[in-house]
Amino acid sequence: MKRIVSILMAALLVCSNAFAQAPDREKIAGEIDNYVQQVIQTWKIPGLAVAFSLDNEPLFAKGYGVKEVRPADGIGFRGIPASDRNVASGGVPGVINTPGEPIDVNTVFQIGSVSKSFTATIMGQLVDEGLVKWEDTVKNILPDFKYYDQYVTDNMQVIDVMTHRTGIGGQVGTYFPNLGYDREDCYKMLALLKPAYSFRGAYQYNNSTFLIAEKIIEKVTGKSWEENLQERVFNKAGMKSSSANAEGYAASKNVATPHDYRYTTVELAKMQFPETADVPADAKGEIVTLPLYGDEQALYWLTGVGPAGSINSTVTDMLRYAQMHMNNGYIVDKVYARKDVGEAPSAVDTTFVMSEKAMRKLHQGVTITSQNDNRTTLYAQCWFVEQNNKYRLYFHTGTTWGMTAICFFIPEVKLSGVVLSNCEMGSNPRYAIMYKLADLVMGLPTKDYNKEYFDSYIASNEKSWAKERAAEKPAKAAPAPDKAIIGEYAKDELFGDARITKGKDGLYIELGKMGYKNRLAHVNGNNWIFRSDGYAFPVEFSFDESGKKATGFIVKFPNGEENSIGGWKRK
Repeated sequence: MKRIVSILMAALLVCSNAFAQAPDREKIAGEIDNYVQQVIQTWKIPGLAVAFSLDNEPLFAKGYGVKEVRPADGIGFRGIPASDRNVASGGVPGVINTPGEPIDVNTVFQIGSVSKSFTATIMGQLVDEGLVKWEDTVKNILPDFKYYDQYVTDNMQVIDVMTHRTGIGGQVGTYFPNLGYDREDCYKMLALLKPAYSFRGAYQYNNSTFLIAEKIIEKVTGKSWEENLQERVFNKAGMKSSSANAEGYAASKNVATPHDYRYTTVELAKMQFPETADVPADAKGEIVTLPLYGDEQALYWLTGVGPAGSINSTVTDMLRYAQMHMNNGYIVDKVYARKDVGEAPSAVDTTFVMSEKAMRKLHQGVTITSQNDNRTTLYAQCWFVEQNNKYRLYFHTGTTWGMTAICFFIPEVKLSGVVLSNCEMGSNPRYAIMYKLADLVMGLPTKDYNKEYFDSYIASNEKSWAKERAAEKPAKAAPAPDKAIIGEYAKDELFGDARITKGKDGLYIELGKMGYKNRLAHVNGNNWIFRSDGYAFPVEFSFDESGKKATGFIVKFPNGEENSIGGWKRK
């Protein structure tokens, strides 16, 4: 018996020593480099940058591909041509690059919803300083706060604001800025949005409630969200190349051009209104990646979404940010050790951003997002917390018009990293890189996430494409005469009036605070469509009994917001 116990103890000791062995950093760096290149080639990604840290020391950082892939004819997504005087929505200069210019580790990308964790970091600092409490009700801080439901108005707490459980449906309100409405407008619109579920009763992801967080931050500090972001995060964490909003993105010197990414045809992707096209049933789909120019860059939206998604950064800066969260409030700048004599690190230079107590609160799960036999995922203060059967992973993804991001860390092995791309490639390529790196560092069995995810993506899109092409197309009804819908339309003070006019190439619609004037394209019968700041909005007109004069119209949103806000009526 004693011998059996001895053998078992020896076996355990061997396993323990094997697990304790330091990972081969050079080997891991080489393997993840090769894997990233495979992902890029498989998914046809124009440009991407990565940076990873292990044990608080840089492991690997590299830029891949180019800032802009320009078609030979110079025509980008939705038929907009490249131009040296490219002006995007809201009057902000659009970004354009010399085709073929390479991406490096200092290239600026939009990080999308990873920005949410920055807003939560600011709020955590304010709680740490006693300026606000997570249990405070929003109404006591913001007397003008109003939600659709009076109970929610009176009882929503600060801890609810950024955890996607307030009753607003998934992504409701996300596209209001594309019509030219600013943050103040969108904050007021919260009172109109009918709840999709009970308060704190579910998880449904949205951007709108982060405007409440912005208001709280500004109220208790007397400074704008942007000023707090610069002073409390960028400056403290040493993020020298990071900025916010459209102006910061457009002003960056080393910046990537955004690209659309979808399963379609090149011809359809270059049409301004492919929704109106008759596509042959035998048309073959493929992955199409085209640069976004002009209004298609949706830069007004980028500023409008603000605290929920408007930060621009580099993998170099973002790696410092990821490490700061992994270490619960501080960044290791340099580790001192006499490696020539095998001495362990004995001293470090550190940058402290916030207290461990405050940071741990941010990482505490609040809302369950998914659960199965071997994985449970919670949403904390703007971090997904995934507990799987191998390790605990903290991460957040981000998507804007033409860019994607993921930032992550695994505390138990001191691994952190970031992946930024200049196309809307979806989440799976980013997940493939993140999970592969985790497996390599932890010495887990290898798995080709890239192939698994891509095969699933292609199969799903080919099936959807075939189904769409085979679907019976309804007969097209002719539109009403132009004079039947031309005119002035009214709504309310918040949404403002609208106007339908006639130009040289057809009808135009004007609405929203920015006064955008966008061309209307006929779809079928009383249904039209227009594009504004990178998004297509269907419009349905209603008519009087004679059918000769429009009495009003509704703008349709992807999440049914029109059911809450109503439409415009002819004056």
